[in-house]
Amino acid sequence: MTDLRIGVMYDRSWDPAGLPAFAREVEALGVDDLWVVEDLGWNGGISAAAVALGATQRLRVGLGIAPAPLRSPALLAMEIATLARVFPGRLVAGVGHGVREWMQQVGVAPRSPLALLEETLTAVRGLLRGEKVTVEGRELSISGVELVHPPEPDAVPSVIAGVVSPKSLVLAGRAAEGTLVAEGHGPGDLRAARAAAEHGGGGADHTLTVFTFLGVGKAAGPALREAVAGHAQWLGRDAADTFAAGGTPKDAAAAVHALGAAGAQTVVLRACGPEPLAQLRAVLEAL
Repeated sequence: MTDLRIGVMYDRSWDPAGLPAFAREVEALGVDDLWVVEDLGWNGGISAAAVALGATQRLRVGLGIAPAPLRSPALLAMEIATLARVFPGRLVAGVGHGVREWMQQVGVAPRSPLALLEETLTAVRGLLRGEKVTVEGRELSISGVELVHPPEPDAVPSVIAGVVSPKSLVLAGRAAEGTLVAEGHGPGDLRAARAAAEHGGGGADHTLTVFTFLGVGKAAGPALREAVAGHAQWLGRDAADTFAAGGTPKDAAAAVHALGAAGAQTVVLRACGPEPLAQLRAVLEAL
């Protein structure tokens, strides 16, 4: 628990113009991570990560998450490598399946989402290590691609898998350096995610990052309940079984500690309702 990292999400609904100032504010609060979002129609994840990195000095920035069908693995590796060269040691890249309906909207839904994600993770990680990569897979065909400017060997960013389903959680252990768990998942879910990663071959160094909704104080209550209800529907579970860090700052801090005790190395708070910075400050003080 002493090494638990605390992050905050720059919500996809917030105007990107506010990202530089927000990044500087949360860095001043002592937060470890700032996570940006890439969802179809909202924001570009790589561009948002570049903005946040350029606006700060210390903060680690997480990409959460790049949809594999929407991103050429060669281009994704090039973009990540550029940021890693300029901001070494300050980037972690999440890659996932993408929401299938959105991928269908833009004509990139794969025949096998599992195969595409595994092939993408394998290719991107190899390219970032400076390897010449060839992949002849079910979904990808890459022939002898190599980065001219890969990250320095001691500053290769972690590439983690943002996944939910049981098969994908096993894949994360097999093909990624960590698992990124979506909002709404509690301690029991994290223990299951860890077991799945281990089943896939993930070792002790396989990291576990979890997003969680945050709503501190009465003013944030309605927005938190709305977020939890909507996410519960997406997860196919009852709202009562959908985890969040809400109530008083002490309550929220206890929820964060519970996630850490269940194996999370990083807990990323997604603030709901008004005054997200004030909510974050209150939780940090309680922690």
